[in-house]
Amino acid sequence: MKRSVYVGNMPEDVTESALRKLFEPHGEVYGVSVITDRESGRPRGFAFIEMNSEAIPAAIAALDGHDLDGHRLRVSQARPRSRYPMRRRPGHGGSRDRSPRGA
Repeated sequence: MKRSVYVGNMPEDVTESALRKLFEPHGEVYGVSVITDRESGRPRGFAFIEMNSEAIPAAIAALDGHDLDGHRLRVSQARPRSRYPMRRRPGHGGSRDRSPRGA
C-alpha cells in the first residue's frame, strides 16, 4: 500500500532525483513531489515522498535528522490533506478597514 512521507527543512537546491536516491535504500519509491511556490516557482523547503507503507517506519528512523547540505531534514509520516484546503483561520478575514463603524 502506498503512503506519503513528509520531508521538511530541505535545502532550496535539492532535486527530486536526489530525494529519490536518498530514500530508495529504505524501500520502493513511487513518486517524489518537491513543493514549489505558486508565484515564484521556487522550492518551499519541503517535499512528499510516496513509498510502500511497510518501508516508511525504517525510512523515518534512518533519515529524520539526516544532514543534507547543512540542513537537518525533518522526516515524518505525512498527514492526510484537509477536506478544506483553503479554509480560513479564525480571526483572519473580513474588512481591512479598521475605522469605527459609522465614522
